[in-house]
Amino acid sequence: MESHEIKYTGATSTFYFNGSFDELKTLAPIEHTFLITDEHLMMHYQASLKHWPVIVIPPGESSKSLDVLDDIIRQLIALDAGRDALIVGLGGGVVTDIAGFVAGIYKRGVRCALMPTSILAMVDAAIGGKNGLDIGDYKNMMGLIRQPEFLLYDYELLSTLPEEEWVNGFAEIIKHACIQDEDMFAALEQHTLQDYQEDPKLLDALIRRNALLKAGIVQADEWEHGERKCLNFGHTLAHAIENVYQLPHGHAVAIGMVVAAKLSAGLCGFADQDRLVNLLQQYGLPVSFSFDPDRAVQYLLADKKRAGNKVSYVLLEGIGKAIIRPLPISEIKTAWT
Repeated sequence: MESHEIKYTGATSTFYFNGSFDELKTLAPIEHTFLITDEHLMMHYQASLKHWPVIVIPPGESSKSLDVLDDIIRQLIALDAGRDALIVGLGGGVVTDIAGFVAGIYKRGVRCALMPTSILAMVDAAIGGKNGLDIGDYKNMMGLIRQPEFLLYDYELLSTLPEEEWVNGFAEIIKHACIQDEDMFAALEQHTLQDYQEDPKLLDALIRRNALLKAGIVQADEWEHGERKCLNFGHTLAHAIENVYQLPHGHAVAIGMVVAAKLSAGLCGFADQDRLVNLLQQYGLPVSFSFDPDRAVQYLLADKKRAGNKVSYVLLEGIGKAIIRPLPISEIKTAWT
């Protein structure tokens, strides 16, 4: 297990790469630790979890709700969790989101840590302290920033990950390459998903590169006043269609990146639209989707990045070179049509 510290504004997160589940007990005392996980993971790891107080939630995006939040808080009270509690989220992006949210509000805030179990969570969702709940179809309308004390990476947990979730996670990896790492984009072009699944060293290097890339962006702009907004590349459209059409997050982001690349070509002279489309297809991600633009704009109006009739849209000048430009909603709708 190797560690790497990232110091944020008011907290420090330690990344423990290439660790194991067994090392959790050395990082978190069982008597004060409360795990949150989902039903699928509980089924796979019941033996490993039998000594821990565990709160189990339904799998999937629908768990990012006020009803599930209320149930978790009630279970913590029943378990006599005090102000010295450590909440550990063991799961994918939904679990890490809700675990961080719970830690931020339970008894006005307790400590939290995360053990991501999906590619998407390891490279993106578990990093940066953003924790959100959905309100109906509106993504992450309620949220807070709560940095985890540590993130423990056990790549063996990926052994139960379905193929489609590997594909889902690579959308965020490709996004990182698009906004800040041209060399990683080129490396992804030279490999396949199967290469990363079969070569532990190659996978470890990719996950570290992405985790620390995102952590570095967040460290420089924790409250999203500038550079951190670039992490939203592909997400403006993704958040407008993801819940409405029950799309996996990575699929929605992939579709959003293709549309953002189209906009970038017209507004910034972006010349690598075909290259991005080819890479997404290479990793099994969708590059088109039929949706109702009027309905999507309805959700865009509630987007946190909207100011008046404009939305801060992440565009590309080139691979690895992202910019943020306020665009009129009417112009966005034209690109979405």
